[in-house]
Amino acid sequence: MRACICMAVIAAAVGCAPSDRYITISGYAQGGTYTVKINLNGTDGMIKVPAETVRDSVDAILQNIDSSLSGYNRNSLLSRFNAGRTVMPDSLFIDIYGHALRVYDITSGAVDVASALLYDIWGFGFTDDSMPSDEKVRQMLAISGMGRLRDDISKAISHDGTLEPAALLVSEADTVLPRLNYNAIAQGYSCDVVARYLYSIGVKDMMVEIGEIFCDGKNPQGKPWTLGIDRPVDGNNDPGAQMHGIFRVPEGPHGVVTSGNYRKFYMRDGKKYSHTIDPRTGYPVCHSLLSATIVAPDGMLADAYATYCMVIGLEASKEFISSSPEVEGCLIYDDGGAFCTWCSDGFSLESI
Repeated sequence: MRACICMAVIAAAVGCAPSDRYITISGYAQGGTYTVKINLNGTDGMIKVPAETVRDSVDAILQNIDSSLSGYNRNSLLSRFNAGRTVMPDSLFIDIYGHALRVYDITSGAVDVASALLYDIWGFGFTDDSMPSDEKVRQMLAISGMGRLRDDISKAISHDGTLEPAALLVSEADTVLPRLNYNAIAQGYSCDVVARYLYSIGVKDMMVEIGEIFCDGKNPQGKPWTLGIDRPVDGNNDPGAQMHGIFRVPEGPHGVVTSGNYRKFYMRDGKKYSHTIDPRTGYPVCHSLLSATIVAPDGMLADAYATYCMVIGLEASKEFISSSPEVEGCLIYDDGGAFCTWCSDGFSLESI
């Protein structure tokens, strides 16, 4: 998650029903843009909160997330915690830690926010390092991971509400302070936090896009929200420029997230090193899976599961998605130089 600079604008569009009035709020956040589309005709008639107030509230939420959880904001709670300083954790800091532990358990350690040191040494974290030696990987692997940390952050918070990094360690003999990186779940989590606010003011039709997506209800045409799935071509850094297919999101609340190795990588001696690090081995993954688009009950889970699939590879991802009742997915993989696609039963990909 990159630094948050919010500058929102509001645009309006008339929906299919006379009482429907859709607006779009957009701006800059987390190193990119965000877009929130909502129907002002809510669950109990027209929403009483003015559009400008909705815009200001979304801006405030994103600024609060940045101040708490961004590793690129040097003054955030996370950055100060990672620097070994005592912090006063807010509700966001406490909440996402609990979600991260849950994801760590579900994925058997394949998605591990306490592996920041590993991401850093490969140049995909909060530093510009790259190509560490095998010895360096072994050293960082030994002092990384949620397995070193408490399973309840509240037990580490002192009576005055402060948190010392050392207090999160399970073993008092462990002298290496923990470092956290929430990039695998932060944008999906951000979508969920914004969505919770929108629900609280009576919104029923929404799409929240902050790098990742959360949506519910219907679009301005009264139909399911429609999303494009990017073709995972190396260097395809412009979302929507090269499309692989179209997906119509099922009815109800869903997070939809695509993770892939075609935007963040570097080449050394003819070999591609992707940004997906397996925290169990300490090395970038190397397999045929190019991208994973996951549909889950919320944005945070969709974000985490998309990363999980990119860690475990094609066949294990097929098994995971097929055996998870609340998860659907689309996997695009390389087969002898050709793009191939696998979709779960509940994921209908329309060709363009």
